Amino acid sequence: IIAIANSLHYSVVAEGVETKAQLDCLEEHGCHIIQGFYYYKPMSADEIMILLDA
Repeated sequence: IIAIANSLHYSVVAEGVETKAQLDCLEEHGCHIIQGFYYYKPMSADEIMILLDA
C-alpha cells in the first residue's frame, strides 16, 4: 500500500506507531510521516507548551 501511494505521489501517514521496530519497518518501506506513542503519549496543553518552549 505504501509503495502504491508513493508511486501516485500521495503522502502516507502511519498512525499508532509504538515501537522502534515498527518505525524502522515503515521507514524502510517509504513511509516518513509517522505518529504514535513511540514519540509521545497524550499530553495536556500545559505539557505541550513546556515541550514547545524547550
